[in-house]
Amino acid sequence: MQGKVEICSVNTAKLPRLGAEETEELLIRAKNGSKEAREKLISGNLRLVLSVIQKFIGRGENADDLFQVGCVGLIKAIDNFDPGHEVRFSTYGVPMIAGEIRRYLRDNSTLRVSRSMRDTAYRAMQLKEKLTAEQGREPEVDEIAAALGLPRSEVVFAMDAVCDPVSLYEPVYTDSGENVTVMDQVGDTRNTDEQWLSQIALAEAMDSLSAREKRILALRFFDGRTQTEVASEIGISQAQVSRLEKGAVEQIKRQIEG
Repeated sequence: MQGKVEICSVNTAKLPRLGAEETEELLIRAKNGSKEAREKLISGNLRLVLSVIQKFIGRGENADDLFQVGCVGLIKAIDNFDPGHEVRFSTYGVPMIAGEIRRYLRDNSTLRVSRSMRDTAYRAMQLKEKLTAEQGREPEVDEIAAALGLPRSEVVFAMDAVCDPVSLYEPVYTDSGENVTVMDQVGDTRNTDEQWLSQIALAEAMDSLSAREKRILALRFFDGRTQTEVASEIGISQAQVSRLEKGAVEQIKRQIEG
């Protein structure tokens, strides 16, 4: 995705940006039936779709397809958003876009197992049944691999490949009337939607800074330079660095907090 200028015939370098006040005004107008405001909201939030789909890139899906599905989620978010609620549109829109993409991936995922791997798996299962009958116990994977003359890892991969996949949404058990799914058991507690949303909001806020402000923050907080060192490198006074740094941080806070 990095450096990809065109996606679904949309030039990403020329996508418009909407400020918080303009977005709020357009949402109200769209809610009152303005098609023009709705179209502006869609085009003005395509960058949000691009931010979301980057989380799903690398799963074998075409980026253009993910972008189109993400746009469907964006449109649903616009149509269902209530401007009366005190919440940023991006806070509401990101989970809607991500949810649409997850549904698409879930409904269109097809596991393809090569013929050679299937053959290995079936030979292994037949041998397993034969050895079980002869020995009165289930053989170890190492025994099956040795009998087939194959590496243990190859036998394990082959047998796993032909097993029916378990959906992340498959109920494991019921707790107080609610189904607990596989997703609940294996969920990632570090890379949550809330953290992801915060990262997107921070990236958008950083993008609104000037080049000099971005450089100052990068030198200060990523490289660990002192204000005096930054001032020397950029060619301004330490007091100017302090003022620009403070202003940039306050601007980021305002945008994130909405």
